[in-house]
Amino acid sequence: MSWNGVRDVGTIEGGRPPSAVPRARQRIVALDVLRGFALCGILLANVKPIAHRGGELGTAQRPETTAATVLHLLVDQRFFPIFSVLFGVGFALLLESARARARQPRVVLLRRMLALLAVGLVHFLLLWKGDILTVYAVVGMLVLLPSTWLPRRVVAIAAGVLIVVSVALFGGWYSMIPGLFLLGSALTRYGVVGRIGSGPRTTALSGLVFALAAVPVTVLQLRADSTAVGIAYPAAGLLTAGAYVCGLVLLLGTRLAGPLTAVFRPLGRMALTNYLTATVLVLAISGVVGGADRWPVGGVVLVAVAVLVVQWGWSVVWLRRCHQGPVEWLWRWVTWWQRPPLRRSR
Repeated sequence: MSWNGVRDVGTIEGGRPPSAVPRARQRIVALDVLRGFALCGILLANVKPIAHRGGELGTAQRPETTAATVLHLLVDQRFFPIFSVLFGVGFALLLESARARARQPRVVLLRRMLALLAVGLVHFLLLWKGDILTVYAVVGMLVLLPSTWLPRRVVAIAAGVLIVVSVALFGGWYSMIPGLFLLGSALTRYGVVGRIGSGPRTTALSGLVFALAAVPVTVLQLRADSTAVGIAYPAAGLLTAGAYVCGLVLLLGTRLAGPLTAVFRPLGRMALTNYLTATVLVLAISGVVGGADRWPVGGVVLVAVAVLVVQWGWSVVWLRRCHQGPVEWLWRWVTWWQRPPLRRSR
């Protein structure tokens, strides 16, 4: 795997459907697929901010056109919660692995966060002021790392409290990251991640609850004044994100699992590499085309699709020959302080 530090044993070989693969392998595939799916949405949300060199990830202002409104309601603040929860999941899974392999597992985790901080600072200083990796690294060290000494019940309660407070008082975005990280860690420690896809009825019911709750909150987001929007906007994003995750997990139990895995998993396995190179590609496109502030929704979608097609292509080709993406490989090297194999043996 790429972002959760766990050995990748999830490749589906010989064209077998996911139902023919042992459950432990399916679980890792599902996390990669979810990560790739979230990466696509994050890019859609970030194309314009990257293109005009701005530092903002988004705003709660009402879009001016119907198409922009639709994109806003489907994308903005709907995907980064998924990615943040998955980061917490990956941290907790890495801790399990580090406890089995290292005498000082938390040193392994600290090196991982410091390496991410270094990468994020380079990205922030040289490419885009809206970089999220520096925030992830700092929150990882200040929140996730200390949480490893706490009982899982405390972590779960802290996650809920922090998410509610961030939505009610701070309007989401960066303020939600600590709670979302802890939520991912708690889900892993309670075994929910280990059972992903094993309870379709529960997943379907959860998805339905998320979707039904998201509708009125989204309507409130559109109609309320600025104060209420500050609460409705992140709340609608969280509920929609939950519905997205449940829906995708359900689809991975159907005949669509193969196509969905083929599309999203390569992107998810090289998520860090693709997150960084997306900035380079969008900046290159904006430099050639120009007028990024005036790009219509169709143009934004077209740029995002073009970038994702390129990234999907090189991810597939790269992963046929290598175990991990290039940045993931370097990150793993620093994390374990030992050079891992890169190329697959023939």
